[in-house]
Amino acid sequence: MPVTSSLPDSATFEPANAAKPQEQWRENLNMQLICGECKEFPPNLVEEFSSGDMVCDSCGLVLGARIVDTRSEWRTFSNDDQANDDPSRVGDGANPLLNGSQLQTTISFGDGKSRDLHRAQNKSTHDKSTKGLLAAYKEIGALCDAMSIPKNVSDTAKHLFKMVNDAGAFRGKSQDTIIAGCIFIACRQCKVPRTFREIFALTKVSKAEIGRIFKALEKFFAAQNKEKMDNVVQAGGVINPEDNYTTTRNTTAKELCIRFCSQLGLNNRCTVMSQELAGKMDGIGSLAGRSPLSVAGACIYMASHLMGQGKSAKDISIIAGVSDGTIRHAYKLIYPDREKFINPEWLKDDRCDMTKLPPT
Repeated sequence: MPVTSSLPDSATFEPANAAKPQEQWRENLNMQLICGECKEFPPNLVEEFSSGDMVCDSCGLVLGARIVDTRSEWRTFSNDDQANDDPSRVGDGANPLLNGSQLQTTISFGDGKSRDLHRAQNKSTHDKSTKGLLAAYKEIGALCDAMSIPKNVSDTAKHLFKMVNDAGAFRGKSQDTIIAGCIFIACRQCKVPRTFREIFALTKVSKAEIGRIFKALEKFFAAQNKEKMDNVVQAGGVINPEDNYTTTRNTTAKELCIRFCSQLGLNNRCTVMSQELAGKMDGIGSLAGRSPLSVAGACIYMASHLMGQGKSAKDISIIAGVSDGTIRHAYKLIYPDREKFINPEWLKDDRCDMTKLPPT
């Protein structure tokens, strides 16, 4: 039986051990320190950190002086390293939220003479402004942690409070009120907005007082930013967009839907649908101009039933902070126009069914 081959007649085979083409020569531009006397390669150099010299270990020629020791500076006191902590004595980095050089030495509180030295140092280096800032920062951190607010929001609120404290503004206002306003603005700046009602439940500062301090702080920060930008322009510098303070805008129902759906345990598909519904309600429909809390609640109520994960108005009211009657009334207003608000692409999903919507 004849054997046929599928290879073309022009096919050629190269031997496996064929020599590869030689690479073109090029100069090695890597800089390397070698001893001028020995000319050994690789060089046999030793860094003597005790004297700060770079020495050739073969002939003893000093090739460099004042070598920087890049190693960690460890303590030699064994009693301080019992808890396996970092015994570095270089200290922490400077805290930009505090004033001063922050290079002072702190004497620990102990028994006998160390206690007397600790008290004497506190009296001599007592700074009321720094102590007040630390107390305010501690309160801001505790409040943000109690509400599960991200750390970047807490840092932003501390920075805003420091700006107010350094300028000496709002002397007649209580510190709790200023802290509440800073947290509220920081939440909006970091795209995780909270409502006045949530800040009131967190700080026990009335909603009316939070609204007043919020407007006053917005004007203050805008004026401070304008003055700062003018000084930069006059000095011939370039304005950094990240340092520019932008006035916050009102919280929309679309922004609230993400957090509310997460707390209700709804899936991502339901969250996206409720956000799209809330975006349509802001400009058109019977809910235009209403509170974003009631709009978000009604959109979540409709989206959850569309996807077969129906949440009751009472469950949503607990999360949104509005009454279940308000949510039902808002849903009653948008139910007649449901076909206009619901995207036809959603109905292609087998889980999405408009007949699951509860009648008004």
